Amino acid sequence: MKQTYHYNQTYIWLITLTAALGGFLFGYDWVVIGGAKPFYEPFFNVTSPSDQGWGTSSALVGCMIGAGLCILISDKLGRKRLLIVSGLLFSLSAVGTALSGTFWEFNFYRIIGGMAMGVALNLSPLYIAELSPPEKRGKMVTINQLLIMIGVLLAQVINWQISISDTQLSENASFEMIGESWSGQTGWRWMFAVEAVPALLFFVLMFFVPESVPWLVKNKEEAGARKILQRIGGEDYAEDCIAEVRTTLKEGDFAQVNLKELFHKKVVKLLCVGIFLAFLQQWSGINVVIYYAADIFQAAGYNLKQMMLNIVVIGGVMVLSVFITIFTVDRFGRKKLLLIGTAAMALLYGLIGYFFFIDLGGKAVVFAVLTNVMFYSFTLAPLLWVVLSEIFPTRIRGAAISIGALAHWVGNFTLTYFFPAIRENLGWANNFWLYGGICAFGFLVIYLVLPETRGKSLEEIEKELVG
Repeated sequence: MKQTYHYNQTYIWLITLTAALGGFLFGYDWVVIGGAKPFYEPFFNVTSPSDQGWGTSSALVGCMIGAGLCILISDKLGRKRLLIVSGLLFSLSAVGTALSGTFWEFNFYRIIGGMAMGVALNLSPLYIAELSPPEKRGKMVTINQLLIMIGVLLAQVINWQISISDTQLSENASFEMIGESWSGQTGWRWMFAVEAVPALLFFVLMFFVPESVPWLVKNKEEAGARKILQRIGGEDYAEDCIAEVRTTLKEGDFAQVNLKELFHKKVVKLLCVGIFLAFLQQWSGINVVIYYAADIFQAAGYNLKQMMLNIVVIGGVMVLSVFITIFTVDRFGRKKLLLIGTAAMALLYGLIGYFFFIDLGGKAVVFAVLTNVMFYSFTLAPLLWVVLSEIFPTRIRGAAISIGALAHWVGNFTLTYFFPAIRENLGWANNFWLYGGICAFGFLVIYLVLPETRGKSLEEIEKELVG
């Protein structure tokens, strides 16, 4: 589609922001555990590395379940219905986790929330991509990442404010003292409970947005798809979009998802690219920085309240960094930004590891960690989802992106669950050097195999990559 269309910007933004609330909730749920960790662990008397890893990573089991379900049903039921369900699950998890009386109940509701996270992180960017004009798609999908980071920041600010409001909590409180404080008994519950408000808002608002246009066309609901597209870009835009979608759908496949197409030679190659990027995003080590920030800053010499403030600063850097992506992703392309990010992270992890090796600590570690978070936040963090939402064929896009999302959660879980044991055996310096090596390897693979998709319609990308 080369001609110029007049887009209804307000409508596009309303759809995008509504769907991106799923990203916001993911971001909040993703990191609230890191700030609550110093308080719920004393409450539940969690002391062993295995229990610490389970408390931090149990939600990721739910994420894998949610992503796995999307493989099977997102192309059958559509994007909208599953996003509505995720809003309901986020609400149940927020209330249930806050009211948990045992460590078992805590992890059960974390898994429920994880299922919602798995669906939202999978389908929110996909839904936005399928309703965005080609020349705006990178920016619009990145808005989802912006709301993820705003959710991250809000969780960190709330965690910080709750912790500093506790007058019983001294600067160097012991494990037992934290467990007996207001934050250790009640404060951490509010960290989870406040999520119920945006979760219910997301649940309600998703009833008022349209279904994905390619999904409607695929299921022989062209009249509905045409109305949506006319509202987005007018008559000509609607006709051109529907014509392009139809050319990528084989006759007879409209109402049925043929998962055998996932094993087509060219699709398998794209799946391998998506799975690699998903594991790279996780094994780059950034979630260790997010989930275990308190431990990292404690090892660098900070007390509890200083650690909580540093965690808030991490969230602020993540939010601001996404604006770099918004203004560059459709100008410079996905591949170039990913190469910049992986190269910078490899060097920074080497530096962080060296700081721990020579026992430097303090502000040097904080500065290097924040710089590393910045590069991750405008490259690997948003661009994984931009690339996954673009490279797969229309007929199986929901299932294919769900496989990439499942790989993302497997990578996240393995990284998070085993980190306490890896840190105990390798030490801080070797641990960060390991992540630096992974980022360097990622740079090489991206340089050699990743296609560039900037400025092309989803249908044009499909013709080029699959034929």
